[in-house]
Amino acid sequence: MNEISTAIQGKMKPRFLQLVFVDINGVPKGMEIPIGRYEEAVEDGIAFDGSSIPGFQGIEDSDLVFKADPSTYAEVPWEGIARVYGYIYKDGKPYGVDPRGVLKAATDYLKREGFTAYIGPEPEFYLFRKNGTWELHLPDGGGYFDLVTLDKARGVRREIALYMPALGLVPEVLHHEVGKAQHEIDFRFSDALKTADNIVSFKYIVKAVAEMHGLHATFMPKPIYGFPGNGMHLHVSLWRDGQSAFVGENGLSETALHFIAGILKHAKALAAVTNPTVNSYKRLVPGYEAPVYISWGYRNRSALIRVPAFWGSGARIEYRCPDPSANPYLAFAAILLAGLDGIKKKLEPEAYVETNVYEMDDAERTGRGIDTLPGSLGEALEELKRDRVVREALGGAYGNFVEYKKKEWNAYLEYLESMELPENTKKVTEWELERYFYV
Repeated sequence: MNEISTAIQGKMKPRFLQLVFVDINGVPKGMEIPIGRYEEAVEDGIAFDGSSIPGFQGIEDSDLVFKADPSTYAEVPWEGIARVYGYIYKDGKPYGVDPRGVLKAATDYLKREGFTAYIGPEPEFYLFRKNGTWELHLPDGGGYFDLVTLDKARGVRREIALYMPALGLVPEVLHHEVGKAQHEIDFRFSDALKTADNIVSFKYIVKAVAEMHGLHATFMPKPIYGFPGNGMHLHVSLWRDGQSAFVGENGLSETALHFIAGILKHAKALAAVTNPTVNSYKRLVPGYEAPVYISWGYRNRSALIRVPAFWGSGARIEYRCPDPSANPYLAFAAILLAGLDGIKKKLEPEAYVETNVYEMDDAERTGRGIDTLPGSLGEALEELKRDRVVREALGGAYGNFVEYKKKEWNAYLEYLESMELPENTKKVTEWELERYFYV
């Protein structure tokens, strides 16, 4: 019996530890150390060269230090290793570009204002057979909530769910999504920082289990033109002194309404962070469930923000435009501080609607004050540059984020020009597949 098999059965302690952080795109990076250095990683940190990490600053950041957060330690049962998240330091101080550090700073600010944020995500993904080409063979023909007869990947979903608790995730609902070979596994909400860690862990588990079955899992927002995109709806609530700050006497509290107003006010700039790829805007088009129009309502699935029915202390909002390509640390920081801006300024939410926004004509939407999200990454970046609140929420990562994403957008425009394609094409291009399909 080999070492990995033994570790899976719980008979052997891990000998190596992965030190995990994410780059500007939210892609996991890190290194492995012998497990005997764990205490050193917590107390003193492990030095590494960060100059080639996407979105970090360059050769001047070749000397960085990773310090492990012991509360995140987990053992990976199918690999016989352990993993831990942490924070990055430079010259003894928190490194401003570290996404996890950016979210920690945002949640600390929120706590000084008296709030703790809880977030529950709904990440969607596709499973494809590997065949060495961009021809995407679908392993099942199921649709939304289909069960045995059409859903050929139900066993894969169950295996993912069985592995999730090992990395600290509590699976709650598993189901087939609208698209053929599209799936969703929801897991229990937690505080913002823990949930961001959980999203990174969830993607890791999904991709690993898919690989075991000869499949490829992709969280790309729009892998196939004409098929539903992958979203990551976020259920957000704020709590104060152990009580929900979103529950009022007769429904939502004023705090919740102000929070909604803040997100609506900053929605265009937020899109650059919650939908940060060229491909994201192939998903945000009319005709699917992905929201395009900046509006809110109760139980209205065509609105950008939906308020689900709730009982007791379960009041929350569902922010429906984010997708799984978002760096969860940066996205959460931006969303929470945009909402806090609404609370502090006592903004009132506009563009309330309970009818299908997609069925309205332009005149009716204009009359109701319903604006639209940016139509491309380029537009979203321009909105971000003009929004002080969202810029400041990104902290030291803001400049690097914009510079990196601007290069990404320009590279895409150069590709379109070389292929003589229009800038507003909604087709999924080979450039996007090569850049996003595997990451």
